[in-house]
Amino acid sequence: MPLISPSNLTELVERTLIAAGSEPAEAQVVADHLVRANLAGHDSHGVGMLTNYLPGIKNGLLNVNQESETWMDSGPMLGVDGHRGFGQRIARETLDKAIPKAHEHGVALVGLRRCHHIGRIGTYAEQCSQAGLISLHFVNVQDHRPLVAAFRGKEAVFGTNPICFGMPAQGKSPEILLDMATSQIALGKTRVAYLGGKTVPHGAVISAEGELSDQPSVMWEEPFGALTPLAEHKGYALALMCEILGGVMTGGGSIAPQNERLGGIVNNMMSILIDPARFTQTDYLVKEMEQLTEFVKGSAPAGNLPVILPGDPERSTHAQRSQGIEFDQGNWDSLVEVAQTVGVNWNA
Repeated sequence: MPLISPSNLTELVERTLIAAGSEPAEAQVVADHLVRANLAGHDSHGVGMLTNYLPGIKNGLLNVNQESETWMDSGPMLGVDGHRGFGQRIARETLDKAIPKAHEHGVALVGLRRCHHIGRIGTYAEQCSQAGLISLHFVNVQDHRPLVAAFRGKEAVFGTNPICFGMPAQGKSPEILLDMATSQIALGKTRVAYLGGKTVPHGAVISAEGELSDQPSVMWEEPFGALTPLAEHKGYALALMCEILGGVMTGGGSIAPQNERLGGIVNNMMSILIDPARFTQTDYLVKEMEQLTEFVKGSAPAGNLPVILPGDPERSTHAQRSQGIEFDQGNWDSLVEVAQTVGVNWNA
């Protein structure tokens, strides 16, 4: 497959979303988010998600051009309901409202509920970092069948429930960005591997019979297995906390079976935004962060690869892919096929 430039890919996604019913402004926000995920190396949350979004629009599981509803606005606290609108749009607009609150009060607490898939969570940490704010994000997943087993279990009981922490750049210290699923790998990575005829790391999935496996088909062919939690009991506990903070405390609901499962992707997110200038002097903060990151990155490597900081892989991949993004044939064909359902030809 040839490389496709980020600008051309963004234009294709925008055209496809507009053809599916989105207004141009919404299509631009979603397309930019998806392509930025590919540029960061997170293909699982990139333009391949159109294979879920377009059927979701057709089936009424994703509402295009949906405006958010603010159900709480009190001091540093903000509560927003997305009503199954495009999560990338709703989450971005919500944090745009929350950032001034964090600057005013020193902290902001944001409960975002009932959005369609909000995509790569690191995008929102980057949004906060650009405003000079530390941010923490806890997300749960509803509406979809469970995907991740509990520690010591083989039956899926969670979504991939990502967590994300961001620290703005300070002087010579780069932005620190931790963005990860609480499963060993994200579901989207199994989709990319499945369509591309590849395997996943052994033990990242478990079959319906309880056998650890490297076959992504476990997640895409019945009888379904499950993803395994990150770091065994630790990832399991983090996933449960995402259900509590992201799902229960926002009022959006958990993945417990009494809540509806229509087959879409609904996200709830609890975000905490912190103004670091309220706690420390800027000169101290810059100096301490520079010395800390220099100390960590300068530590002796265990092998041939150097020590890196959270966020370095995304920056490196973005630089590599800025000249073009590559797709394997299976993933490209799936995009061509789904775009054709709304009358857009990606091979033109």
